[in-house]
Parts: sequence; C-alpha cells; structure tokens
Amino acid sequence: MTKAIDHIVDAIDIETFLFCKSEDEAKQLAESLCIELGLPHGDIVFLEFKAWGARVRLRSYIHHPGDHYRWMESAGEA
Repeated sequence: MTKAIDHIVDAIDIETFLFCKSEDEAKQLAESLCIELGLPHGDIVFLEFKAWGARVRLRSYIHHPGDHYRWMESAGEA
C-alpha cells in the first residue's frame, strides 16, 4: 500500500498560527515543525508576527523537477 505523501506531485503547504513571543521564536518553531513532521526542504514562505503569536505558511517540496517521482512506480497498478 502506498502512502498519500507518495502521490504529491510537487509541494505541500501548511498554514497555522503559532503561539510565540517574537518573530525569531516563530521562525525557530516553524523550522522545528517541518523537522518534526518529517517534511523535506521546508521553507517559510510567509510569517507575520502580531502581539502574542505569528501566522506562518510553510512549504515543503516533496518532488522537484527531474526528481524520481514515486507515484510513477505504481502507475501500472490499479
């Protein structure tokens, strides 16, 4: 059985609000979140700190152009 992540064509985006005290702490938490979720090549594409937290959008490229695409391995399976 394949995993859902194996069917992602390019990237996965996550948007959330993090409770934190500063923009620097928000960046550290966002980077840690990518690592904890096992998302490769995690990038912060948006971060807005306001008062007691930050709205953060993360993007992780599962496949880059020219990569070995995992969904093609099971193309013949139905």
